[in-house]
Amino acid sequence: MAAQFGRRVVKGAATTAVAAVAVAALSASQAPGVTDTGQGRQNTGSQPSSDPDADNSATGNSPYYTDLPPLNSPTPSPSTGTGTPTGTGEAEAGIPATVLDAYKKAEAALGESKPGCNLPWQLLAAIGKVESGQARGGRVDANGTTISPILGPVLNGNGFARITDTDGGAYDGDTTHDRAVGPMQFIPSTWEWSGRDGNGDGKKDPNNIYDAALAAGGYLCRFGWDLSDKADLRRAILSYNNSTHYLNTVLSWLEYYRKGTHEVPDGTGTLPSGRSDDNNGSGSSPTPTPPSTTPPSSTPGGGGSTSPSPKPPTTTPPPSTPPTTPAPPTPTETVDHLEDAGTAKLTATAGDAFAERIATRTETEAGKAVAKVRVRFTIVGDTDSVFTGGESVATVVTNSSGVATAPALKAGEKTGDFTVRATVVGRAVSGLDYKATVTARQADALARTSDTALTCVASGEFANQVEVKATYKGAAADGVAATATLIKSADDATANDKGPYFKDADGKTVRTLAGLKTDANGLLKLPKLYADDTAGTFLLRITTTGGATLTVELKVTAAAASPSPSAS
Repeated sequence: MAAQFGRRVVKGAATTAVAAVAVAALSASQAPGVTDTGQGRQNTGSQPSSDPDADNSATGNSPYYTDLPPLNSPTPSPSTGTGTPTGTGEAEAGIPATVLDAYKKAEAALGESKPGCNLPWQLLAAIGKVESGQARGGRVDANGTTISPILGPVLNGNGFARITDTDGGAYDGDTTHDRAVGPMQFIPSTWEWSGRDGNGDGKKDPNNIYDAALAAGGYLCRFGWDLSDKADLRRAILSYNNSTHYLNTVLSWLEYYRKGTHEVPDGTGTLPSGRSDDNNGSGSSPTPTPPSTTPPSSTPGGGGSTSPSPKPPTTTPPPSTPPTTPAPPTPTETVDHLEDAGTAKLTATAGDAFAERIATRTETEAGKAVAKVRVRFTIVGDTDSVFTGGESVATVVTNSSGVATAPALKAGEKTGDFTVRATVVGRAVSGLDYKATVTARQADALARTSDTALTCVASGEFANQVEVKATYKGAAADGVAATATLIKSADDATANDKGPYFKDADGKTVRTLAGLKTDANGLLKLPKLYADDTAGTFLLRITTTGGATLTVELKVTAAAASPSPSAS
């Protein structure tokens, strides 16, 4: 979640029934330009929480802004003349110019790369509002990078999830725990695989609104989700931050922005006030006060009697602060290494699913299995193979046996080897690599689809085209590469220099066709064949990847002799 903008005077409404108008009072120590620590109010009495869902979300389930939009719809002002239009409607409907541009460009990019996702830019705006107040009201430079870092609370388990450092402090400056970073509040372990370069500067920077908006769009569009579908929309938002209240807050802003919005200058956007962690306490407990010592009181003397001497008062020492009990280690923190859990050889034909799935076990130093640990599987190398759902990264929680099984792999069209790397999320232990191989599509049999004889008169053309069907283990072999060659003889597979031939695009004679491919039904129809003036029996040989071969006989008959003129 984004850092605080100032002392919270008015908290946002906690339910979508009524929208509250929030006011942020900025103090001098929290003036614009000061790096926002964003530690928020933490509950000192809360127990550390590993929150197993946190490191599989975009934000680590960090706190977020709870302000709701006004009840009345925004009214964007019409553009007057040239230049950038400015809005005169509700202040909350105004989105800083650079931030708005980043959202719209992300929508356009995802519209091309994942058109089935149907990502609306208003959803990015809704999440950006809830996560960082539109990059703190649009405090970004000309390139879209925030003027100062936007950091969420330290995820140390004290009132929040506990996620130990995954980036060496590269993004969040913290080498002990992770923190959500940037205007869209990505935790470093999520940014590692979801980061994008949205402004074309060659860098993937979570502090840049163009990069962060495109990454957020890609994150919301994974698993083949269609955001025009209500169920998929809910799943996507909850995967960003797993909270029903967060879901409802984002949906309320999505609906608000869909009704209209307008552009405002950078740095002038309204700042939210209420935060989801406002009930987490407001600091440390009061320091105990030592009891006072009552001075001895003498009893007034009388009748010559003397009162017994009072006992010296008992002074109770001030209670010492009880020792802090170290937090028990999370399952992730006990992992020492990864072991293969019986993964078989990973081989698949291009376009097919791998029959085997990768299984990895997390273990302690003593070799004991560790359950409830996030294992991330990442596809590495020059390949277009993906996991189910079209993603190159998948995170799975280990079961009671300490085993995480990756989603099924789907081979792409690129053949060769690639690697799937298993790593522990939130733990710096050596990864475990699995080699996977994609082989070319193949056929083991070829057959003609017709038994019609293929004949032609010399210098003519064959009436019928050659069509064959390729199969592999009895099933149609689609997308199989094939070559057709008019050969010299059954024992000599070199191309013939006479007899039947094909024509290329320029009408020139060719007797070898390479780069052919069977269709979805395993069928391959060759171009039309022609004959030169040589009569005889000729052979056409078709071969495919995988070794399937078929030799077809072609007959060319001599042209009929012209009748000689009769004697007069």
